Amino acid sequence: MKLGLSSYSLYQALNKGTMTIADVVDFTADHGGEHIEIVPLGYNLTEQPELIDLIVTKAAERGLEISNYAIGANFLVDSEEACQQEIARVKKEVDIANRLGVKLMRHDVASSPDVSIAHFNANIDRLAAACREIAEYAGTYGITTSVENHGYFIQHSDRIQALIHAVNMPNFKTTLDVGNFLCADEPPLAGVKNNLPYASIVHIKDFYVRPAGENPGEGFFRSTAGNYLRGAVAGQGDIPLRDIIRVIKSSGYDGYISLEFEGLEDCTFGARNGLSNVRRFWDEA
Repeated sequence: MKLGLSSYSLYQALNKGTMTIADVVDFTADHGGEHIEIVPLGYNLTEQPELIDLIVTKAAERGLEISNYAIGANFLVDSEEACQQEIARVKKEVDIANRLGVKLMRHDVASSPDVSIAHFNANIDRLAAACREIAEYAGTYGITTSVENHGYFIQHSDRIQALIHAVNMPNFKTTLDVGNFLCADEPPLAGVKNNLPYASIVHIKDFYVRPAGENPGEGFFRSTAGNYLRGAVAGQGDIPLRDIIRVIKSSGYDGYISLEFEGLEDCTFGARNGLSNVRRFWDEA
């Protein structure tokens, strides 16, 4: 297992301009991270290609691997032409992943206000075709692409598996986020057990959880069923992280584990303490 940090964890500081992506690399190394995951929020590698070489050089200087490149995408669009344009755009992002030297890349797949299973079933073939084309292209670089369980439309563990099987490519897997199942009201421990065999990389995050009808106020968002969620420092929220990490460790998983902090606390506090807690939970598992 290699524990590291998603650059998204420090998005607060990146967005405010108090940290650069180079600072994020330094922060990760300074707090014991073994790898960094690149999520271009608060910076843009398409518009700022000079940052690609900076990240590669800085990570090498600090002894960090670059584990994964994670971007947004949506193939559930109004026309075939628009879908092909999105596929072409994502392929250019695959080129960036190759320049970063990563062998893992997550791209989103779909977003829709209609998250019904009927709508999912009606569109899975076209979504799988788009993912398959990108996976084939990524395969020429030796890159494994993946879908993450987020965005509501493809968030349940069974929908993730359905898409993976529909794509049917050895280099198309899932970025397994242990917390995001809650957004679709699936128990995280169950979701992790279901999808761990398909994981290319694991995200660790935590949430505070409050039931529908007990509005806790500002800072929370709603799950599909209306429950209330708020990002937490890993190990301080309501997700059974110790049990989840025990399951991951006992499975023999020895890949990348990436901390994602998205709470309201100061991001440096959240990232630092989250890394410490996850490392401790792993050692105790």
